[in-house]
Amino acid sequence: MIWHAANTIYKGPLPLPRAWKRRIFNPRVSLVNLQRLSRITVEQGKCGGRPCIRGQRLRVTDILELLSAGSSFEEILADYKFLEREDILAAIDYAAYQTDHVVLQT
Repeated sequence: MIWHAANTIYKGPLPLPRAWKRRIFNPRVSLVNLQRLSRITVEQGKCGGRPCIRGQRLRVTDILELLSAGSSFEEILADYKFLEREDILAAIDYAAYQTDHVVLQT
């Protein structure tokens, strides 16, 4: 990609603004909302011990599958009256948190 700034032409990717660099690369700032994760519960005997939304019998996986199938937040909230927008965001945060680890390849 070619871009220019102050009459100088550069070849390569656009640099990130300083504010973004601080947010992305600051190890003290987590992009996952830990308070939101408290909405995710795991109870023995409920949904096979899988993570659910606020103790309801609706699994995190169910929410993620609905989103991946193309359902909007509004459609999901209309179908499940007990859900709140923060619950859907919590499911996404939970998935992000669970997949954020090193994968060793041999």
